[in-house]
Amino acid sequence: MEISLAGRTALITGGSTGLGLAMAKRMSASGADVAILARRPDVIATAVTEIEKTAKGRVAGFPCDVSKTAEVTNAFGGVMSTFGKVDIVVNNAGISRAMPFLETTDEIWQEDLDLKLFAAIRLARLAMPQMAGRKWGRIINVLNIGAKAPRAASAPTSVSRAAGMALTKVLSQEGAPNNVLVNAMLVGLIRSDQWDRRYNAAKASGSNEDYEDYIAKLGAGVPLKRLGTSEEFANLACFLASDQGGYITGTAINVDGGSSPVV
Repeated sequence: MEISLAGRTALITGGSTGLGLAMAKRMSASGADVAILARRPDVIATAVTEIEKTAKGRVAGFPCDVSKTAEVTNAFGGVMSTFGKVDIVVNNAGISRAMPFLETTDEIWQEDLDLKLFAAIRLARLAMPQMAGRKWGRIINVLNIGAKAPRAASAPTSVSRAAGMALTKVLSQEGAPNNVLVNAMLVGLIRSDQWDRRYNAAKASGSNEDYEDYIAKLGAGVPLKRLGTSEEFANLACFLASDQGGYITGTAINVDGGSSPVV
């Protein structure tokens, strides 16, 4: 299926590395103008250069800590000034934080909620009015499978992500009359820079494990017996952002190789 996003503008948070970069590359290659938001200007510049290699639309990067209200507002204004509109918002920024409940301080809870939940709330509040005015919009919230099936010692991430799933449903109901579709994609084990960082940390601590053995071991417990790829994740995001996905809203789709015990 050939997917075209020509004429659309996508804003992707956490868009300079990992899944965010993969989605930016896929949407840009499908014709969209793409704005990536991330914290580090040097990494943003590298990402923009990488995206432009296959881009069919324009690409721009905006330094932004999405956990900060003022920075979100300023970055969104910059995107609007550059591209004139935002048709697609992908709330992707976030890190995995999992620890026992009694070890999770108020500060950790607040940091996690600001980064994962309130960033999505603030961007939706900014983007939805002009989407509704054009009767076309897409919001994709990137969560993880812990949102549906939280485990012990998974705070604060599983709780923040579960709240993000509820937000997805609320926004989908309110956006539907104006053709603003809102869905969530729930990440399982997907090969990304997150796992590379963990591997490098283990190597620095004295591990002699081969990288491919490390990746294979991670994937052994997945029903499909492998990790997913960021490109596979990005393909689904691109579909949901397109006209071909025009009758899908209010869903939370597991992208996990069958790992989640909850459909």
